[in-house]
Amino acid sequence: MAWSDPIVDEVRRVREAYAARFQYDLRSIARDLKTKEKCGGRPVVPYVASGEAERKPPQTTNKANDIVLDSKPTKGDSTLIETSPTPPPATTPGG
Repeated sequence: MAWSDPIVDEVRRVREAYAARFQYDLRSIARDLKTKEKCGGRPVVPYVASGEAERKPPQTTNKANDIVLDSKPTKGDSTLIETSPTPPPATTPGG
C-alpha cells in the first residue's frame, strides 16, 4: 500500500470539489479567484513586465496613518516636519 499524507489528501479533495463547482472551466475558476482577490482586503502587488524601462517599487501605505511611505515630502508639504539643528553639547568650565 502506498504512503498517504492526510494533509495532501485533504488539499486534493478540496481542490477537486472547487474545480467541480465550475465544471473544471479554468476561466470560471480564474474569474472567481479574481473576485475573491478584490474582496479579500489584502494588498495585491501589480504585475510588472520584465521589459519595462523604468522600474519603480510599488507604493506602500501605513494604513494606521494613511501615509505613503516611499514618497519624499517637499518644502511646502504639510507633512514635512522641520526641526532645528541640534545644539552643540554643553562644555564645562576648565574642561
